[in-house]
Amino acid sequence: MQRWYGKLLGFFAGAALLRANPFLGAVIGLLIGHAFDSDWFRLRGDDPYAALGLTREASDAEVDQAYRRLIAQYHPDRVVNAAPELREQAERRARELNRAYDRIKTLRKNRK
Repeated sequence: MQRWYGKLLGFFAGAALLRANPFLGAVIGLLIGHAFDSDWFRLRGDDPYAALGLTREASDAEVDQAYRRLIAQYHPDRVVNAAPELREQAERRARELNRAYDRIKTLRKNRK
């Protein structure tokens, strides 16, 4: 489903902020709202599916399986006695996996 509320909010905010020329403000606000609705400002490395090595068409079971496999591999408790750099890298990767898994679960819950 396409998002539309950014356009609406941008339209009214632009018209209110540019009182000298509300039409121009509304058009500029509409364009900025469209950019936000289309995720133009989202970082491209922020794909939770890519972090788990999956595509967007993956089933819930595949998401769970990939998360469990990767978190078992990168969990910080597995490298307790390793070098500090390796522990830090494992902690960072585990945070990334947890964030991606939580994001996917939230997106799928909101979609239903």
